[in-house]
Amino acid sequence: MLCRGLLCPASAWRSLAMAEATAAGPGREGGEQEDTPPAAKRRRLQGGGAERFVPPPRKLNPGVSFSEAHFAETSYYFEGGLRKVRPYYFDFQTYCKGRWVGKSLLHVFASEFRAHPLAYYRVAARAGRLRLNEQPVRDLDVVLKNNDFLRNTAHRHEPPVTAQPIQVLAENDEMVVVDKPSSLPVHPCGRFRHNTVIFILGKEHDLKELHTIHRLDRMTSGVLMFAKTLEVSKRIDEQVRQRQLEKEYVCRVLGEFPENEVVCEEPILVVSYKVGVCRVDPKGKSCKTVFQRLSYNGKTSVVKCFPHTGRTHQIRVHLQFLGHPIVNDPIYNMEAWGPAKGKGGKIDKTDEELLKALVEEHNAKLSFDMLDISEEGLKLSTGSKDQDSSGSCTQTVEVTAITENSCGTEDSKSQEDSSQNSYSKPETSETGCEEASPSRTLDGDIEEKDPLCAECKIIRQDPSPKELVMYLHALRYKGAEFEYCSKMPDWALEDWEECQELKL
Repeated sequence: MLCRGLLCPASAWRSLAMAEATAAGPGREGGEQEDTPPAAKRRRLQGGGAERFVPPPRKLNPGVSFSEAHFAETSYYFEGGLRKVRPYYFDFQTYCKGRWVGKSLLHVFASEFRAHPLAYYRVAARAGRLRLNEQPVRDLDVVLKNNDFLRNTAHRHEPPVTAQPIQVLAENDEMVVVDKPSSLPVHPCGRFRHNTVIFILGKEHDLKELHTIHRLDRMTSGVLMFAKTLEVSKRIDEQVRQRQLEKEYVCRVLGEFPENEVVCEEPILVVSYKVGVCRVDPKGKSCKTVFQRLSYNGKTSVVKCFPHTGRTHQIRVHLQFLGHPIVNDPIYNMEAWGPAKGKGGKIDKTDEELLKALVEEHNAKLSFDMLDISEEGLKLSTGSKDQDSSGSCTQTVEVTAITENSCGTEDSKSQEDSSQNSYSKPETSETGCEEASPSRTLDGDIEEKDPLCAECKIIRQDPSPKELVMYLHALRYKGAEFEYCSKMPDWALEDWEECQELKL
């Protein structure tokens, strides 16, 4: 099946979704819109020439609004302690940006959508997967005009997450509170859509139309709150802005953490939004975290953390600065930071050198999915042109290069019906392309491989469930009218040892 949405793998496609997030207000992520768009109009654009069919801009929705049509895009299956998403077809959509006006579609793909080679876009056009103002693109040299609407149909793959279920801690007329497992993003972002808390709650718990009040890092587990109405969300947002929300986390760090209370107020600077890396820097934003040690087992310490501000990766960066990074932190406990691993802010690398070293270290360890990074972000951060579409370490199985001759003639039949808002899988056999070939998962189910999809030609090494757990957990959130807690995770218990298996 094929799906529609506004989530995009590269920065230019992502800008529309980011605009929705901004419109949703502080502390929330803008949701995708319903599938039924306003009535389309034909507009004569400036500069003369023929009329173009240009859909009107979609009305922004301040809440997270995913419908049954979104949830039905694909399904889950479980394998080796992991929750996996069956690959599915999806529409990436965007309106023409001001900087694109007067430039050819080919130029825009070459300059801003570098996750795929140009040959891929030529083949996709011939297969009817690229549309401009709801009409199939036959010539990538077409010059873009203001308000042009672009749609790219892609075969989408999502990384696996832990199979640990989401536990509902509390639910009432105003809120839903859950215990989020590690490795799950809160909402659709980057390569994640169905493997997110929002989608799993909607599909498996029938909890829909939720508003995110706060967010946890993908690798952080613990208390996560959602509002059922916009009014409740705004009320709690005000408490967050007034710093009336008390937050308590627990983590396990390297070494013997000081027994006395430790206060860290080092400013934090974002090094890269694409890779998701921060560091202590005088030019960063002010923040404060208070730490209290709970136990020490001779190798590692369990520490409670009380963040007074909410900067990106605040707890993790402050612990690294103090010389006690979280034991299994996939970013801030890496050799890429140098011999001191960032203690005291000592790095001895430029930001560019640091990002490249982090990516290379994860590639060497076959753990690339631990980084929250887009396909384009990987290539921009490493300067590499030879990696696969997601940059992961992979085992390639007869990967056939996509060339301009992979599909048939320029007269390929469009597989989309412009009168419909949902689509079936593109059938490429009529275009001269090879037909989709079936493959089986370990549970015996059959999946079809898409002939234009590079991911379908690659076998990736799955992470183990243990690798998807980071020892940082949101233990308690308290506001003026509520207090929600989760139980202490197994790895935070005083008698826990590193060799013990995690209970998932």
